[in-house]
Amino acid sequence: MTDSTENKKTALVTGANKGIGYEIAAGLSRLGFRVGVGARDAGRREEAVAKLQAEGHDVFGVPLDVTDDASVAAAAAQLEQEGGLDVLVNNAAITGGMPQEPTKVTAEQVLGVVDTNVIGVIRVTNAMLPLLRRSPSPRIVNVSSTVGSLTLQTAQADAVGPISAAYSPTKSYLNAITIQYAKELAGTNVLINAGCPGYVATDLNNFQGFRTPEQGAAIFLELATLPDGGPSGTFRDETGIQPW
Repeated sequence: MTDSTENKKTALVTGANKGIGYEIAAGLSRLGFRVGVGARDAGRREEAVAKLQAEGHDVFGVPLDVTDDASVAAAAAQLEQEGGLDVLVNNAAITGGMPQEPTKVTAEQVLGVVDTNVIGVIRVTNAMLPLLRRSPSPRIVNVSSTVGSLTLQTAQADAVGPISAAYSPTKSYLNAITIQYAKELAGTNVLINAGCPGYVATDLNNFQGFRTPEQGAAIFLELATLPDGGPSGTFRDETGIQPW
């Protein structure tokens, strides 16, 4: 690190080479963070880093496949060499493809989505926690969705996406995991929260969303910069607290 980066906080965003993750990385940089752009595809990662740097952002690439223990361990070692970690944004996710009606979805399909969207979050979070615990104000942010809200799925099914027996339940699982982490980390300075970006136009929905990735990123920037003593174990979007 150079003298100009020594006093900067460092963030890691998984799946940051495109879409919402890219905009979270850009937004955190605007807020003064040095940002690790986590992505498993080397070409896309390098392209994203080059584009962000050309826009004036202080970023660096982090090779990271959230489904691979060795890759996650190597990423943690890299962050250690970069000086530590203050904010972790678990954004990497997959939909698992279609169809996803429960009578048509395959076990392999479901397991693949769970491995990325849930186990991947646990794998990365646990690897990064030793670094985060050294930070004066560590924050963990999980990118969830209201399609994972059991309350909203039950009360207003038409408002929270199509029938999905793979992707949506992983967001329910992610919300549940967020609560458990918050319970375990209670009494520490680590705050962990989940957020929903709204219906954002990304390749996950074939760009059918009506919100921009930058708009979707806003709630995660808020959660990444919560003040000390702020809430932990919450699920929210830009309008406020959402039901689990």
